[in-house]
Amino acid sequence: MIPFLDLKKINTRFKKDFKIVFNRFLETGYYILGNEVTHFETAFASYCGTRYCIGVGNGLDALRLILEAYKTLGRLKKKDEILVASNTYIATVLAIKQAGLVPVLVEVEKENFNFDMDALEAAINQKTVAIMPVHLYGQIAGMETISRLASYHNLLVIEDAAQAHGAIDISGNRAGNIGHAAGFSFYPSKNLGALGDGGAVTTNDSELAEMIKKLRNYGTSSKYVNEVLGFNSRLDEIQAALLAIKLPSLDADNDFRRKVAAEYLAKITNPKVKLPSYDGSRNHVFHLFVVQVENRNKFRKYLTENGIGNLIHYPIAPHQQQALKEFEDLSFPVSEKLQDQVISLPMSPVMTQEQVDEVIKVINAY
Repeated sequence: MIPFLDLKKINTRFKKDFKIVFNRFLETGYYILGNEVTHFETAFASYCGTRYCIGVGNGLDALRLILEAYKTLGRLKKKDEILVASNTYIATVLAIKQAGLVPVLVEVEKENFNFDMDALEAAINQKTVAIMPVHLYGQIAGMETISRLASYHNLLVIEDAAQAHGAIDISGNRAGNIGHAAGFSFYPSKNLGALGDGGAVTTNDSELAEMIKKLRNYGTSSKYVNEVLGFNSRLDEIQAALLAIKLPSLDADNDFRRKVAAEYLAKITNPKVKLPSYDGSRNHVFHLFVVQVENRNKFRKYLTENGIGNLIHYPIAPHQQQALKEFEDLSFPVSEKLQDQVISLPMSPVMTQEQVDEVIKVINAY
């Protein structure tokens, strides 16, 4: 059986260093917002090319705290509208709703799974205050067009970079340093994954960064001094330490993922399987390698029977989720078609050549 993602094998590479840093962590007796978090925040900000990184509890909180900070600073107010892709994971929508703002779903285009730019432009109105592009599956959204529209209409751009650690756009900027702020997730399956939950915000805005630092820790500016109504969402010391160990390997891991993707793209020749669009640049880190098939249930059954791990990202679009009934009357034909056809193939930085070859062989024989 070829696993969809072998997290144990990925993390075993760092086992020796993990043990060293864990023992150091135990010896310090300092468990919350200590030197490990500060060290990782500095390292990840430098990696992304931003002035600031603020470690938080998870990716959902990262996005929500950006919005809450902008509200506290007076840049946003309740009921303001934020444009978001209709095929994103529900966390993107939840962050907007939990912050008391209004998510406006926008249709996507079928080639790269990101915003349909004509639909995006048409959705902008007087209530629109921000665009939240999602670098879905690890591919940077069309940020040139998004940034142009945002600049013309004076909108904020908040990146959902939860799947795009290390992706680089055509201007040489990394995900997390393209909009006004960005939210990252370090969920274990991400390209840079913790051994538990974790997240971060990156930004070049000093005022925003300072407010998020307060909001993540009950709204405190110093111990027991609460300036604003805050939350409890702090990146754990131990997770920060483990992430700092893994960060130097991220670029090499992403290059390996691109290598696997290039082999899939060159050697999967079955006309029943529609391959993803990729221009060969570093704008994609292949967090997921997603293909489309007409009869997905049949194809998935075939893969499973032949020992090829697979997952579906995502089988239910946000507007069809029971938790978001206010959207149930909306229709997004492209998103709805994608949710019925997409399937993710094995993709990781620890796949062997034999595993890659086997995936290709099984799919071509379908």
